Amino acid sequence: MTKKEIRTFDITNLTTRNLEDGVTQVVSGYAAVFNSPALIYEDLEETIMPGAFSTALANSDIRCLFDHDWGKVLGRTKSGTLRLSEDERGLKFEVDLPNTSVAKDLAESMARGDINQCSFGFIPTNETWDWDSTPVKRSINEVELYEVSVVSLPAYDDTEASLSRNKKDFQKSMQQRKALIKKIDSALSA
Repeated sequence: MTKKEIRTFDITNLTTRNLEDGVTQVVSGYAAVFNSPALIYEDLEETIMPGAFSTALANSDIRCLFDHDWGKVLGRTKSGTLRLSEDERGLKFEVDLPNTSVAKDLAESMARGDINQCSFGFIPTNETWDWDSTPVKRSINEVELYEVSVVSLPAYDDTEASLSRNKKDFQKSMQQRKALIKKIDSALSA
């Protein structure tokens, strides 16, 4: 008959981390998608053209808001908590969420899948119109950008936002987990 073996190890110093323990949550995605027509009004179709944000990104202090509400600031380019760039798809963003009730509520809604799209606040500085089409078509070639927003109701359906952890925090967490696994393995094999 085989003898039952039992292994024990000390876990008194084991700690866990949750999102309130210093892990920065990040929201990233596309606040605008190029060449993706959107019906803004019944008689107006709007398309953001590639390069529309390049001048604004070079010269502006832009904020990330929740639902276009200037009282709900999530990040800012000037502080480095909001990062914006253009790629072939559109206006890409990444914002480090603050430790505020607004950001926590947003993160919860995003984790549940209730909120996952974006919008942006701007003034067009270069646009072309096609008045002969139905609906009328507006192409936005360049903008003065004020804000990007994570929103519950976007004007452009192709926008997207997703919730993740800060890469540095994730790497640190993985290193801690690997060290704990090594400790457990050595205790089990003793």
